[in-house]
Amino acid sequence: MPLKAMMNNAQQLPNIPKIVQELIESFGDNNVNTDAIAKKIASDQVLTAKVLRMANSARYGGNRKIGSVNDAVVILGFNALRTLVLASGLTSAFKTPESFDIKQFWRNSFTCAALCKWLAKFTKLDPEVAFTCGMMHNIGGLLIHTLAPDKAAEIDGAVSQGLDRKQTQDLQLGFDFTDAGAELAQNWRFPSDIVDAVRFQLSPGQSAPYAKLVYLAIFILSMNASKHPEQMQAEFPDQLAESIGINVEQMKDKLAETKTLDSGLDALLG
Repeated sequence: MPLKAMMNNAQQLPNIPKIVQELIESFGDNNVNTDAIAKKIASDQVLTAKVLRMANSARYGGNRKIGSVNDAVVILGFNALRTLVLASGLTSAFKTPESFDIKQFWRNSFTCAALCKWLAKFTKLDPEVAFTCGMMHNIGGLLIHTLAPDKAAEIDGAVSQGLDRKQTQDLQLGFDFTDAGAELAQNWRFPSDIVDAVRFQLSPGQSAPYAKLVYLAIFILSMNASKHPEQMQAEFPDQLAESIGINVEQMKDKLAETKTLDSGLDALLG
């Protein structure tokens, strides 16, 4: 199953709302017309309801009442609003087999996103771009389950027996979830920083900084879930973290915070 052939079948690809596409294209645009985009978001009642519900959560709004999209722009800032709209658009774009736990998939993705954003505060990287990278990091895996559910189930079975997912996907499909995710991100016109973060997340040595951020986030998630977190902390990729400006000693002092991070997006999952 060549990746290009799968991606070229546009009718199979998940659709995202037009306003979400415009928001994707607004990354890096310093002259983006936030008023015009806010009006377009507000014209979609379903999307607005979801965004305001999230914006008024403890994670985002706190004690402040956000009653409109314009309020959200003023109180949260355009970049944070864009993150909420992207999350809403992405979670509604995929139709997966009943056997696939889509809610758990997005919980895992949002957890990784929250950790990427947490790590970004130790760097000069944009925290909302970092969040988006984490949210998108396994989008290729979701795409494979959407477009090739039988093959995906077969791969899941092999992984449950202890095989490596990336290697198994390469063997069975000729590509892996990072390749598929990067292609989809490129198809949706995400900026190169986010495309590269998805593509190089498992081999970040010479790659873009956001790929390194995702790699570190995945490592910390594995460490938090490990029966031997002390050993994993000793094996922490210090040099990789330092290469994007992280003060490793300062960051490690605050690692306990990562066990209770909240993305603020669970309301999307019903």
